[in-house]
Amino acid sequence: MNIELLNQIVDYGIISILGFMSFLTLFFWIERLIYYSGIDFDDYKIQEELELDITNNLSIISSCGANAPYIGLLGTVLGIIITFYTLGQTGNMDVKTIMTSLALALKATAMGLVVAIPAIFFYNHLNRKVDVLLTEWTIYYKEN
Repeated sequence: MNIELLNQIVDYGIISILGFMSFLTLFFWIERLIYYSGIDFDDYKIQEELELDITNNLSIISSCGANAPYIGLLGTVLGIIITFYTLGQTGNMDVKTIMTSLALALKATAMGLVVAIPAIFFYNHLNRKVDVLLTEWTIYYKEN
């Protein structure tokens, strides 16, 4: 198999996975915010029902935030392996080629962090909203 083709498959494959994870994170964050804004406490007689509904899809955001750096790191490791394999096969010790290949490999780790940092922020933001909603539900039922 052509090394350049393999390099592109790894590069675009990892970036595509991270892009999809980023989309999922943003989608579910917005979906949860919209859902939270329309909650009617009269629909919930016990707190566990409310908790089940308001924590739905939070694990997807958490999983994206927790795993994106590892997927980025996997892309970096595969890129470095391809770089070293290419160097071993061609014997080309051109510093420009080596540094360019390694820089492109590190791009995957950077992208993993770009996905993970907002995902963890979104997850923590929604967890706080969950705590607030549960407290508001408790106050609502104590008053009524």
